[in-house]
This record gives sequence, structure tokens and C-alpha cells, in this order.
Amino acid sequence: MTDRFTSKPLAALRFLAQRALLKPLVWNLVAVTVHGAERLDGLKAPFIAVANHSSHLDAPLIMGWLPRRLSRYLAAGAAADYFFDVWWRKALTILFFGAFAIERNGERKRGGLSRSLLTRGVPVLIFPEGSRSKSGEIGRFKPGAAALSVATRVPCVPIALVGASTAMPRGRNWPKPGRLPVAVVLGAPMLPDAQESAEDFSRRLADEVRRLHSSVLAAPAEHAQKGHV
Repeated sequence: MTDRFTSKPLAALRFLAQRALLKPLVWNLVAVTVHGAERLDGLKAPFIAVANHSSHLDAPLIMGWLPRRLSRYLAAGAAADYFFDVWWRKALTILFFGAFAIERNGERKRGGLSRSLLTRGVPVLIFPEGSRSKSGEIGRFKPGAAALSVATRVPCVPIALVGASTAMPRGRNWPKPGRLPVAVVLGAPMLPDAQESAEDFSRRLADEVRRLHSSVLAAPAEHAQKGHV
């Protein structure tokens, strides 16, 4: 079945929108460094990108950096009550991020779509905290992404975003001036252990994202500029 998630023409249009419009804008507003890119050398779709969430910069940073072979069909989970509530925001979110709606209020009327996407070979981006952190600190991960991995045996790619909450904190609609530094820190793909529960795997994913986040904060400045962890 071909739909907007697997359409080649729409994928090409989305890639053009991301690389010709979104990435140049974001990279001009913040100073981006990428760490651990070599950890994704052997990665193939489908996969579940799992990241901390503290800013509206988060999805643009991830999709703007990932190579085309990984980002071409990547679909981002977006809050149904915000990004899908009015037509123009829904249209832009779908255009730039191939987004699908995620309920944050416990409703299940859209349940099952993320699993269906993975079984069709479409990778997904999920922010397990559910909403942007108010303080910039990484919060508790909800087990949904881990449960998807347990059910489908699709690997999770842990990603830490460092500095995004400072550059564009919750409540701002535009990054602060001055091209503040932001880092995208990529971890090695992870799979749940045999008999590991979704809750346990979710905690392990959260621990790895926190470790990646801390590794950049503790790295010497000259290494961070070179993209090393």
C-alpha cells in the first residue's frame, strides 16, 4: 500500500522542503554540531529514533542532519492536540516532518499507526517524554516507543539534544539571537533484551539518552566543535 508515508513524490518534496528551506534557516539561527555520526553507519530502516524533547528545534535538528537514506521516509510523532488542531499547522507539520498524530490525553483513536508504519518499513521519530520539558531537564520516558520496539523487534536509536532548550526554550516561537550552540548526539542502535519488559527497556533508553547528553556537557570545548564525544 502506498500512501503519504511511502509515496516517492511526497518523500522527494519533503526532502526538498527540509534541505532547501528548513535546514538552512535553522542552521543559520543556531550553531549545530553533531556527535557520534559513525554509530549509524550500518543502520537501515525501519528504526525508532528516540530523543529528549525540550524545544521546537528538536525535530528540525534531527531531520535536518540525518542522511537521506535514513530521513527520506522518517515520520515524526506529533501531538494531536497542538500540531493537528488547525489545518495550516497540520499541513506544515506533515510537509516538513511527515508527521503522524500522537494522543497525549490517553485517547486511543489513532492507536496502532506507529506500529503499522514500522511493519511497512517506515522509520519513526518519537519523543517519549510526551511534551517539551519546561526546565530543559530530561524527564521520565513513557514506555510507548520501547513497547513498539519490543513488539516489532525494530531497533531504537537514542538521540540527545543539547542546548536546544537554551536556544529556543518552551514559550518562545523563535530562537534567541546570537546563534547559540546546539548539539545533536547520536547513540548506537539498541534492541530490548530477551524477556525485557517495555518499562525496563524504556528506562534503559532514557539512561542512555541522559548519558549521551552528559557526555557532551563534560567534553572539552575543542572536541565538541569537532563533533567528538
